[in-house]
Amino acid sequence: MKSALAAVMFLMFSITVAGQETSELSTPPNGDNEHSEISQWIGPVKISIDYHSPKVHNPANNDRTGHIWGELVHYGFVDEGFGPTKGAPWRAGANESTSITFSNDVKVEGKDLKAGTYALFLDVEKNGPWQWIFSNHLGWGSFQYDPQDETLRVPVTPEEAPFTEFLTYGFDERHPDSAVAYLQWEKKRIPLKIAVPNVNGLYVAKMRQDLQSWSGFNYQDWQNAAQFCADNKINLEEALNWADKAIDGPFRGATIGHEDFSTLSTKAAVLDAMGRESEADTLMQKALHLPGTDAYSVYAFGMGLLRKDKKNKAMTAFIFNQQQHPQDKFWTSLGLARGYTALGEKKNAIANWEIVLQNVPANLSNRTVTYEAALKKLKEAS
Repeated sequence: MKSALAAVMFLMFSITVAGQETSELSTPPNGDNEHSEISQWIGPVKISIDYHSPKVHNPANNDRTGHIWGELVHYGFVDEGFGPTKGAPWRAGANESTSITFSNDVKVEGKDLKAGTYALFLDVEKNGPWQWIFSNHLGWGSFQYDPQDETLRVPVTPEEAPFTEFLTYGFDERHPDSAVAYLQWEKKRIPLKIAVPNVNGLYVAKMRQDLQSWSGFNYQDWQNAAQFCADNKINLEEALNWADKAIDGPFRGATIGHEDFSTLSTKAAVLDAMGRESEADTLMQKALHLPGTDAYSVYAFGMGLLRKDKKNKAMTAFIFNQQQHPQDKFWTSLGLARGYTALGEKKNAIANWEIVLQNVPANLSNRTVTYEAALKKLKEAS
């Protein structure tokens, strides 16, 4: 029994030693090229770049300014004498392969690229455009680069940039559906535009998924999803169903909906986006006359009509607001002031701006200057 136990212990010891001998020791990165990572969201799409960052001064007393591009970073494809490739692009960083990950399908410089993780290389040229290269094979550095593994190449134009000591990736020119990733080092900046052409569709798909989980127990989540679709004129048939659930209750016996000015307004917005304007108007009349509809809600509705250049409808709402809420001197007058201003009726506009200024709530006192400026402009034009 003792000999068997000893044999087992010896085997376990041998396996441990062998594992230690073959494991990779944690040491500082080669050449002090620190490991870096940056991520950016474009809507619900996440983009991450993982790289090692060399510096211009390495070591500190060795200034390589002016000797980066075309020297330290080679032009074109070269045989580095290591690994299987006979013609390697630059690894777009140091040490291991630079990689870029997309959580969803995107467009890169206008070309389609599937979700996934790619090795990111850069073809640096003395003359003409440079090229970003996306490869399915990560490998190590660019020593195992093979053009057969390429998924995409896109040409870009390098730009002059302020001096940057450390090779740095970043994102700018950010929009709801696109951003420009860039590599910046020494005095160059190399851009890469990434776009998500169906960003709102992705949001809707995520909302649909969320509404089937805990989020679906809150009527306001159904309303918010429906309002998003109305605002962006997308997925309107389903949005109408979501708006109804916000009003009538999405889960029978579990949670209740709310028929109030807000939820009815959302349903009306969906109907309006569908081109069913008369139905939307009828529903809004119901919303406006609901008990509990306050002066601010009616004012906000009227302002929405003004932004759509529906001046007469907006004015009708503002007049109705004053009739329904005669005790309110601020929101009702503010609506009338804006409505009359939009219609060019200066006398009525001035009269209501003066009432507004006499009744600004304490929590909105920071807007007084804006209101005074609007009144001054009207008086000077009279």
